[in-house]
Amino acid sequence: MKNSLFFLKAQYFAAFVILCLMVSGCVTKQNGRVIDKTQALDLHIKMALGYIDKGNREAGRLHLKKAFDIDKNSPAAIGAMAQLYILEGEPVLAEEQFKLALKRDKNLTEVHNNYGIFLFNQKRYEESYAEFEKAAADLAYLGRAQTLTNVGRVALKLGNVTRAQAAFEHATILDKTVPDAYIELADIYFQKEAYADAKKNLDLYNTIGQESARSLFLGIRLENVFGNKEKEERLANQLKNRFPYSNEHLQYKQHNLN
Repeated sequence: MKNSLFFLKAQYFAAFVILCLMVSGCVTKQNGRVIDKTQALDLHIKMALGYIDKGNREAGRLHLKKAFDIDKNSPAAIGAMAQLYILEGEPVLAEEQFKLALKRDKNLTEVHNNYGIFLFNQKRYEESYAEFEKAAADLAYLGRAQTLTNVGRVALKLGNVTRAQAAFEHATILDKTVPDAYIELADIYFQKEAYADAKKNLDLYNTIGQESARSLFLGIRLENVFGNKEKEERLANQLKNRFPYSNEHLQYKQHNLN
């Protein structure tokens, strides 16, 4: 549910060199160069999150220290620290940081989304749902399609299929390259016995997503419904060969559709 950031080399700081400033006290120095503090803070936070996303705790902590050196009260940096604590297996500390960040700035959309993921992983679905809905309400948020997918997934956990379907469909409108929304829609339509719609969404998923035990098992059941035995058997063999120890393969063996 996170976006990876690539490593930025030191020379990228050159992009933030400024020639003059209208407001005093808003600059700092980096390797002898004058740097806008706001831009430097933002860059350190992004770099920290990028390293955290890749599992590099030391580099992530280093850049967060630099961010806090610029602004010890930065809500965005505090939200990033929550992500570091998750990586370090400190859920209590992580939640404290999430709450502190949102107390200082309730409009931090990405922090709402990340807090929602944290709560979802703890199976605190109602709280998670509230955070995802807050993030999804930000029309300018670049990650809104994925957040709507998160809304849909937690809505399913809460038994709200109607909201889940609406969220997944909205996600595909905003971004036609979000595979998770298509596989979820395919599953929902299959459960509703709307098999043509299920097949359409599964085909879209297979075009842009990675083949999985779930997608293969759903494909097997759909081909069985449509009476395409040859393709059903081919997908069953793929499931057996690629995911022999998956729950889906076990279900197929226990309820062989042939």
